[in-house]
Amino acid sequence: MTAIPTLHTDFVIEREFTATPAEVFGAWADPDARMAWSDCHPDNTREHRLDFRAHGHEVYEAIGAHGGVERVDRFFFDIVDGQRIVFAYDISFGGKRLSVSQVTVEFFPAKRGTRMVYTEQLAYLDGHEDRAERMRGTEEGFDRLAQVLSLAP
Repeated sequence: MTAIPTLHTDFVIEREFTATPAEVFGAWADPDARMAWSDCHPDNTREHRLDFRAHGHEVYEAIGAHGGVERVDRFFFDIVDGQRIVFAYDISFGGKRLSVSQVTVEFFPAKRGTRMVYTEQLAYLDGHEDRAERMRGTEEGFDRLAQVLSLAP
């Protein structure tokens, strides 16, 4: 059996929102708001549970484009209300783990609302690599986040 090396990479995405840091943070913490912006397969979601606290766990499962089950398990390690979220997550498809990531999300007051800094460090497993797609999907989620925040009362 030939060993396939693990590929390590990272990326940072910075976004500004017109909402306050508490409102942007709240969109991560509230299960309904979270699904409204983070779900990339809204018509195919099988399960979503969010226990948003230090040592809490989030589960997301959906049917992927080719019929297999995509699963994301997130584990929260550090949460500072309105300021910071640190979590790790893995993605599997069809029962095969594709990657494991550590993420830090920071929220800073800005002139027009909030500057959010999202830093992800990834370990791709067994030859899988989709950095460009992962970045694009994360950016699309943040586009939806901006829409959700603009609709908030």
